[in-house]
Amino acid sequence: MRVPAYSAGRSVGSAVRRRWESSEREQYLKRSEVEARRQAEYEAEQEAEERKRQERLDRKRKAEDEEAAREADRREKRRRMAEESKRRREEEEEEEERRRRKRLGLPDLPPKKREGEDDGTPVPEDEDMDEQELVDKLRALSEPVQLFGETHKLKLKRYKKRIGADKLAAIMTDGPIPTTLQLVPEKDMKVSRKIPDDKEGREFLFRQLASYFTMVLKEWDNTMARRSEDIKTSYQGKQAYGAMVQARENMRPLFKKLETFDVEDGILEPVVQIVLAAQERRYVDANDGYLKLSIGNAAWPIGVTMVGIHERSAREKLHESDKNAAHIMSDEITRKYLQSIKRCLSFAQTRWPPTDQLQLMG
Repeated sequence: MRVPAYSAGRSVGSAVRRRWESSEREQYLKRSEVEARRQAEYEAEQEAEERKRQERLDRKRKAEDEEAAREADRREKRRRMAEESKRRREEEEEEEERRRRKRLGLPDLPPKKREGEDDGTPVPEDEDMDEQELVDKLRALSEPVQLFGETHKLKLKRYKKRIGADKLAAIMTDGPIPTTLQLVPEKDMKVSRKIPDDKEGREFLFRQLASYFTMVLKEWDNTMARRSEDIKTSYQGKQAYGAMVQARENMRPLFKKLETFDVEDGILEPVVQIVLAAQERRYVDANDGYLKLSIGNAAWPIGVTMVGIHERSAREKLHESDKNAAHIMSDEITRKYLQSIKRCLSFAQTRWPPTDQLQLMG
């Protein structure tokens, strides 16, 4: 059945009108609605980006954790293999040594004790100390507080070995250079001209020397501290303080020798003469003793010594014993603490000036 023309035109017109009205409603939206729609789209985009970023981080973290776990397994495997190889090598060496001893008729090896193994013997109460006190004393000596696998007993043994004492009754002094020697008062520091032969006399002499050098270093340090701030911060003031610190550090080996009573007579006798002259404020004589100790009286081959087939009589002096040789050339440590003694003399003549001006060193 045919639709009248006017009916068809009416239906088409109504459809166009409805589409136009719909587009008009979409075209004329409120600004708040447009902004809300834009904000919602932006937040959706950000959430999607954040999810992707978090997923990437999770994958990366998981991969790093897996790689760290594999690396830890590899290290542990290498450590076990190294320990096993070391154990086998030690067993083979021990077995070889046992066979050699058996072949030569020697006694068998004693049972081996592992390093760091405790024998269960308790530490005597008079030789033990608190853990924190022991740590503080080790730090004062610039020693490691804890070694790998070290127990309290081993740490205490290391401390006793460091201070060179069999018992903890030997207390370290709190002077410029800590020492286990029992320092004597100033009235007893005067050394004798002759070195004692008995053990007690030599030990008392070492205590006197340590006490004198401790007094000089302490006075030197106090003098540096009493200076004004302008002098301390100046170039010359910093140099003077550095010389004091260097002299103090270089004298530590000498104090170690004094603690163990292991100073050879070739150095002990001149040092005693130097200290005695300094205590009597005869600084020129003390300087002469230092020069004799450092330079020595050994003959130096200067000029022509062989002009023919016969050896000259003066050349015999070159082959004498080294009793007149220069001890400053022995080794670097000896040279340093002998030079520190000379610096102590230079300070001592300014702190305790001589009564005779002719005894002032140049």
